[in-house]
Amino acid sequence: MKLDHTHDVAAKSWLESANRSDTPFPLQNLPFGVFKRAGTAERFRGGVALGDQVIDLGALAEAGVLSGLAAQAGDACAQPTLNGFFGMGRQAWRALRHALFALFGQHADSARVAALRPCLVPQSDAQYALPAQIGDYTDFYTSIDHARNIAALLRPDGALSPNFQWMPVAYHGRVSSIGVSGQQVRRPHGQRIAAGKREPEIGPCARLDYELELGIFIGVGNEQGARIPVGSADGHVFGLCLLNDWSARDIQSWESFPLGPFLAKNFATTLSPWIVTMEALAPYRAPWTRAAGDPPPLAYLSSPDTFETGALDIQLEVALETAAHRHNGIPPTRLSRTNFRHQYWTIGQMVAHHTINGCNLRSGDLLGSGTISGPTPQEAGALIELTQGGTAPIPLPTGETRSFLEDGDVVVMRGWCERDGYARIGFGESRGEVLAAKWD
Repeated sequence: MKLDHTHDVAAKSWLESANRSDTPFPLQNLPFGVFKRAGTAERFRGGVALGDQVIDLGALAEAGVLSGLAAQAGDACAQPTLNGFFGMGRQAWRALRHALFALFGQHADSARVAALRPCLVPQSDAQYALPAQIGDYTDFYTSIDHARNIAALLRPDGALSPNFQWMPVAYHGRVSSIGVSGQQVRRPHGQRIAAGKREPEIGPCARLDYELELGIFIGVGNEQGARIPVGSADGHVFGLCLLNDWSARDIQSWESFPLGPFLAKNFATTLSPWIVTMEALAPYRAPWTRAAGDPPPLAYLSSPDTFETGALDIQLEVALETAAHRHNGIPPTRLSRTNFRHQYWTIGQMVAHHTINGCNLRSGDLLGSGTISGPTPQEAGALIELTQGGTAPIPLPTGETRSFLEDGDVVVMRGWCERDGYARIGFGESRGEVLAAKWD
C-alpha cells in the first residue's frame, strides 16, 4: 500500500469542519458507511464522512460530477449496502478516494463547490445502518497479552493453549445479532454454574463484559478451494471499524468446553458506522515482530511485507458511561487505552489462515480481530482482565464501582491514528447500551 498525494498532511478541504484539529474525519481519511436522514422514509445509501458532514454518495452519483471508474464506483455506493463496491477491488476503491479528495479539496472552484454542497448531510442528522450485508462473521483470538491474562485467571498453570503461537485461533460468530453504534443490548440468559455447585441453573448473565476489537471487512473474496497468500491479503481487505464483542463470562465459562463459546457471544456485536479504508491507514503501518524465542510463523503465514509493514499503529480506548454519569453530567470514564500494534497476529495472517483450507471469503464478510490488549494492566481490552475476574472492582468518579457491566451502562469505544508528518485520522466511536434482561 503506497503513499500518495491523498496522505499529504498539508492538504485541506473547502469544507472548514474537515480542517479542524479535533475532527476524526479530515480530507486524508474519507471513511465509508451507510446512512439516511433520521426520521425520514429515505432509503439507506453509501456515504463518506468528512468533517462534521456526510458526503451523500447517492446524491453525488446523480450530480454527474464523477467520471470513469470513479463514477462506476459511486453508482455502486449509491446502494443500500456497499457489497457491490467492495467487490470492485482496489482500483475502484482508489479511483473513488482520489475523486473525492479532488472534489472536496481546497482547490475546487466556486462553481464546483456550489454543485457539491447539496450532496452534504450533517452527521447530526444522519441515521446509520450496517455498511454491508454480512454473509459470515469470524472472530479471532490474536492478542498474546489478552491470552496470557485470561490463562492466568482460568488455568492453574497460567499456560497458553499450545496452538496460540502457531496459528491465529478463531471461531464463527453470529451475523443476525450484529448491530451498529447505538445498539441496545439486552442482558442475555443462559446456563451458568455457581462456585461449589454440581448442577447448573438458568438465569440472566451476572458477569456481562465487553471486548475491544477491530472489525475487518473483506473487500474481494476468493474462490472456494483457492487460498489467499499472506502477501496478497491486503488486496482483499477493504478496511477496518471498531467492534465490541459483548461477552457473558459466567455463561462462557460453563459452555465453552469442548467446542468454544456459543450463547455467551451470539447475543450481540456492535460496530462503529464508519469503515476506515486500508488506503487511509497506509501511513500508520509499522514493523511486525516476534519476541526472541517465540516460534517463527509457518511459511504460509510469512512474507517480507509481514515483517516490514504487517502491524498497524492504531490507538484505542474504552470508556464507560453509567446512569449516574448521565444524571450528574459527568463525561464517560476511560477504563483503558491500548494499541493494535501489540497484536500477535497480523490482519494478513488472519486472512491467509482463514483460507488455507480453501474456505471462500466473500465481499462484505466480517472478521473480528479478537480482544486487543497490551502488555500493561492499563491496556487490557476487557473488564475480566481489568478487574482480575471481578475481584478488583474499578472505582468510578460517580462513587460507583464496576466489576462487570450493569443495566443502563453504555460502553464507548474510540480509535485513532497519529504520526508525525501525517494527519490524525479517527474511527469515530462505537456505543452500546446494556438493557435489563427479559425472559418473556
